[in-house]
Amino acid sequence: MVFSDLFFLFVFIPAFALCYLLGGIIDRTLLNKDIRKTHQARNMSLVIFSLIFYAWGEPVYVFLMLLCVLANYIIGLQIDKQEQHRKLALTIGLVVNIAVLGVFKYANFFTDILSQAGIPVSSPNIALPIGISFYTFQSISYLIDVYRKESPVQHRFVDLLLYISMFPQLIAGPIVRYGTIADNIHQRHASSADIAYGVQRFLIGLGKKVILANQLSEISDLFLKNNLDSLSVGGSWMGIIAFTLQIYFDFSGYSDMAIGMGRCLGFKFNENFNHPYCCNSITDFWRRWHISLGSFFRDYLYIPLGGNRRHQALNILVVWFLTGMWHGASWNFIIWGVYFGIIVMAEKYTLLKVQKYIPNIILHIYSMLLVIIGWGIFYFDDFGSMITFFNAFVGNTAELTDLLTETTLFDYFWLWIAAIVLSLPVFNALSWLLEKCVPNLSLRKGITVTAQLIFSAAVLILSTALLVGATNNAFIYTRF
Repeated sequence: MVFSDLFFLFVFIPAFALCYLLGGIIDRTLLNKDIRKTHQARNMSLVIFSLIFYAWGEPVYVFLMLLCVLANYIIGLQIDKQEQHRKLALTIGLVVNIAVLGVFKYANFFTDILSQAGIPVSSPNIALPIGISFYTFQSISYLIDVYRKESPVQHRFVDLLLYISMFPQLIAGPIVRYGTIADNIHQRHASSADIAYGVQRFLIGLGKKVILANQLSEISDLFLKNNLDSLSVGGSWMGIIAFTLQIYFDFSGYSDMAIGMGRCLGFKFNENFNHPYCCNSITDFWRRWHISLGSFFRDYLYIPLGGNRRHQALNILVVWFLTGMWHGASWNFIIWGVYFGIIVMAEKYTLLKVQKYIPNIILHIYSMLLVIIGWGIFYFDDFGSMITFFNAFVGNTAELTDLLTETTLFDYFWLWIAAIVLSLPVFNALSWLLEKCVPNLSLRKGITVTAQLIFSAAVLILSTALLVGATNNAFIYTRF
């Protein structure tokens, strides 16, 4: 089950909302007896629906997640209780989480490497559980924060399960730190303004996914999936630019939907994207893209390794090697991570020192060119296909353009325009323009609310129409 699915939109969400509201009635009944139980029924309904959501596609792996949560629950209690052996308990917890991630995500990859090296090892053919990279990282952050005494230990298993399994952010993030929502597990309130904002944010994400990302995927697949040997220069550029826009709207759309649903429930998840294609360096790009993953590696790996104080270049390369590994058990992801690591490291000693003297347009072109090349590495897990693509990309092919490229450019003209414009902070610009043109505050609020209602209704209607009969609708980052 995915967020951009008719069953999720019109069956799962209404059923969950009904049970959650009934849970609220039960909680208010219990309020007079014990104030600590004010969210107990609502939390239980959230846990149950989260487990149903996860088990919908992979019933077996829900038990793996439950075992992981149980292990982290026990280890977290030991870290909090121990004085002399706290570090040992944390080490055991880290080993357990990394081992689970390693077995289920990388066992096939490493056995393939051994087989290619001439060591006869049979591949275990283990399927990748959806969302394991995300909930494993959340478990690690919980244990480390408890060890550092930055967050309180969770004494109730069901509450830790709620944190890790919460369906709005379970399978593709953002990676939510336990400290961000620890206080909200039993003390939260969703006002009417929160719910209105959450619904609107959810619909923005739905529109990004269904109206933009899904349509852009048709273009990228058309040029990049098959017949690479006949790819023209223009076709290679069109295909990878389509994928560049597709992956942004796909992943940021998921994050918007997760943040919106969380806000409706009273949880305030941190932002995961900040218009990354407005960047003026690769360093700036990675401050704006998948912010929760970047902050995780910064706080739990880069700074403990020494950060900027010692071995900075080595620390950067280690972080980016592991960033690539996190994205998938394939060499192209490792190369992709090291590629960006080298650029980030080089920028620290060169570009960032003279950046203020370079025109922004040049910085932006430089950044986007490197980002697009990076997505080319990211897309192809087959080296032969990658080499064929980059040969066309750099002009090492017979045809500069072809009929398919020209037809696709004009047939999807308005999609290209909409995608490029909406990757920019257009809503901020519209708010600024409205403020300048309509000085009356009450009138401005009325116009804003009316525009938001019309926009939200249009997105929902159009998305629903596009989802009828849709087959390829999975989010890209659910496979990581």
